[in-house]
Amino acid sequence: MVGVTAKKAERLMNLTICLLVTRNFIPKDRIRQAVGGYRDLTDDAFDRMFDRDKDELRVLGVPIELGSVVKAFEDEVGYRIRRDRFELPEISLEADEAAVVGLAARVWQHASLASATSQGLRKLRAGGVEVDESALTILEPQLATDEPAFDPVFDAVTQQRPIEFPYRGSGAADASVRHLEPWGIVSWHGHWYVVGHDRDRDAARMFRVSRISGTVSTIGESGSYATPADLDLRALASTLGPPHPHSSATVRVRRGAGDALRRRAVRSRSIDEQWTEIEIPYGSGSSMADELVSLGPDVIAVAPAEVRDAVIRRLSAVAGKATA
Repeated sequence: MVGVTAKKAERLMNLTICLLVTRNFIPKDRIRQAVGGYRDLTDDAFDRMFDRDKDELRVLGVPIELGSVVKAFEDEVGYRIRRDRFELPEISLEADEAAVVGLAARVWQHASLASATSQGLRKLRAGGVEVDESALTILEPQLATDEPAFDPVFDAVTQQRPIEFPYRGSGAADASVRHLEPWGIVSWHGHWYVVGHDRDRDAARMFRVSRISGTVSTIGESGSYATPADLDLRALASTLGPPHPHSSATVRVRRGAGDALRRRAVRSRSIDEQWTEIEIPYGSGSSMADELVSLGPDVIAVAPAEVRDAVIRRLSAVAGKATA
């Protein structure tokens, strides 16, 4: 996980596993015994750390639910992660890519279940909690982001601190300064987005982190606004985010470049020693053109015409500014 220490990342991962493998709601005392890092804390320290950890997982889009441990009695509450709301949609990979990901997943699973996690699962079983280890199959290794704005945005979300940043929207030639009360960060169609209350428009908005073109600055104190209690990041992203891919673009990518494009490709064929032609699903031709232009001479837009022409317009505008 980005922006946290290794020890904290392990605790958050094990908390996620603990809540994911249980079929029913699990009370806090069982969680405290099962998750490494909680057991030796005082009651107050555990409560504070557990609350912070839940908030951070929710920031990352992990859907933690609260409910009654025993249906007939509502006085004892517990927590869980519903598998159907957490798992990712089906992802298509080339044969060689699938082999690499499969190997990485097996190595990750062996390492993750070798010590603290396996001990936690044993403690859950010993406490009478029904454990479904098959749920672990939906926990996959994730590539860390190298976008410079991610860490300061993530920190602002966890601290509930308003921020301002220069942002270049899709098709915009220049960046404009935006002011946001960030509620959470979500991965949507292969990109990271920050979701929150846009003070300039007085409405909920979603911004692609890679389009933040400069320094992210805080403009308020920690806890100076409240995140909506019923916030569902993925549902909101489906409303505010770019449209779901409905068309495909044919693009030629230079060898050794365009890894993000290659990962989303549904088809790929070698042209020669320098170029690979790939087919990429997209929802917005304008957004697709922006991404291709950002890769400069390492990509060539072949089809359709709406994407190719949009790339040409953007490159022509840049060339015009350079010669002015």
